[in-house]
Amino acid sequence: MLFHGIHKMINGFQGIKDLLSANNLPEILWIGVPIGEILAPLCILIGVFTRISALLVAITMFFSIYLAHAAEVFQLGQSGAPVIELNLLYLLGALALFFIGAGRYALYKREVGFLA
Repeated sequence: MLFHGIHKMINGFQGIKDLLSANNLPEILWIGVPIGEILAPLCILIGVFTRISALLVAITMFFSIYLAHAAEVFQLGQSGAPVIELNLLYLLGALALFFIGAGRYALYKREVGFLA
């Protein structure tokens, strides 16, 4: 996710804004891209607010599948894998991190509540 976000940061977010407009969504939602593709993955990598960051990545991936790959959800590629295989990998990995948590090694751990 981080590399996708960096690519968009370098080349601009106009493609995201166009996708949002084409799907009758407010253009201001483009702000979620740097949060979900740069900030959240960095937080996951350093082990800070892992569950919240994983949820942000999962939401970003739901939007990615809906906006850019809706027509490809049930299609298979040449190797027999789903066309949206990478998107599913990020989505399911983020959901796993959200439900399981960061594990033993994290910089910040909350000991109280579900989002610990």
